[in-house]
Amino acid sequence: MKKEKIDDVLSGHRKWLAREANGVMANLTGANMAGVDLSDANLRGANLRGSDLREADLIGANLTDADLREANLTNADLRGATLRGADLADAKMFNANLVAADLREAHLCGADLRETNLAEADLTDAVILPMWSLRRQIAREISGKKP
Repeated sequence: MKKEKIDDVLSGHRKWLAREANGVMANLTGANMAGVDLSDANLRGANLRGSDLREADLIGANLTDADLREANLTNADLRGATLRGADLADAKMFNANLVAADLREAHLCGADLRETNLAEADLTDAVILPMWSLRRQIAREISGKKP
């Protein structure tokens, strides 16, 4: 996706967040934004499902309540980013940098977190277990069987 198009989407999203006329929620479903600089961008509540954000600069970005299901965040830099309540289910986050990121209440079920740097990240109330693992754990607890 070209930088000009991304800038247009971000501008419309800013207006939407401010409830201004002509504001439109950012819908970047499946967009190719590999390597793009989105540092400090406000993408609160945006739809980024299945988007390609490999090696993107998302330092300090606000992704609160964003839909990032199945997004590719491999090698992305999300230092200090806010992902509170974001849905990152099945996201590819291999080798992503999430140092000091706010992941409170984020949904990370099935996310690939291998080699991801989560130093100083806040994972309070985040859901990390894959659903199949959670179901199996609950079934064990109900049946009284030990793991």
